[in-house]
Amino acid sequence: MSEQPKPDSPVAAKVFPSPNHGERLGADGTPRRPDMLVLHYTGMPDAGDALQRLCNPAAEVSAHYFVFENGRVLQLVPEGRRAWHAGRASWAGERDINSASIGIEIANPGHQGGLPPYPAAQIAAVIALSRDIVSRWAIPADRVLGHSDVAPERKLDPGELFPWEELNRAGIGHFVRPAPVRGGRFLSPGESGQPVEALQAMLAMYGYDIALTGRYDEATTAVVAAFQRHFRPERIDGIADASTITTLRDLIASRPAATVIV
Repeated sequence: MSEQPKPDSPVAAKVFPSPNHGERLGADGTPRRPDMLVLHYTGMPDAGDALQRLCNPAAEVSAHYFVFENGRVLQLVPEGRRAWHAGRASWAGERDINSASIGIEIANPGHQGGLPPYPAAQIAAVIALSRDIVSRWAIPADRVLGHSDVAPERKLDPGELFPWEELNRAGIGHFVRPAPVRGGRFLSPGESGQPVEALQAMLAMYGYDIALTGRYDEATTAVVAAFQRHFRPERIDGIADASTITTLRDLIASRPAATVIV
């Protein structure tokens, strides 16, 4: 009898293998190591159905790990392999997010299912798993992201109820206390000019894939909403109010120093 494979992370209870993966390669075709962690919700009513889909060859989707509502963790794809979780996505100039990242799917029905709160046991497991992954792979704090960060025009997960601040307190991810939502000047869809271009430049500086057009178009609205969903979830409207801009500025100013991987 062949020995059962062991998970890469001790947080995972077992390996539940998905066939949906490939080689993890850099732009030059050579093997690369992951330097990002991307978190998702499953967006399906039933966790078991979501798990089966991630392991179905016909679905052509997968992730490295799956976290049930009760905190049980399964590994679906070896960390050294390229799972198919991010799709068309980009961050800080990297356009093959699947090759650059480790993906965690968190069982939650998502926005279409009413976006129920994440159970405490599930978040504790996500924290333990994420802490282990970022430690072993030396993943920088500002490269722990949501699917909506890397694909803002397509995705909403893991959603505004995901406790990014709690993860940050546990040493995972980059986060600052959001600036209070108050009145004052704001930028909104339909505007154009240098202030809009400056906003786009700040978002691009942080890592979001956004063109510096000077036009507050649909793409800009989607990126601002994605930023709010992660970093200023009190109000998600795609309007760059003073709170949004100040929070973005504070994030850029407090960005951790680049990690040198040898």
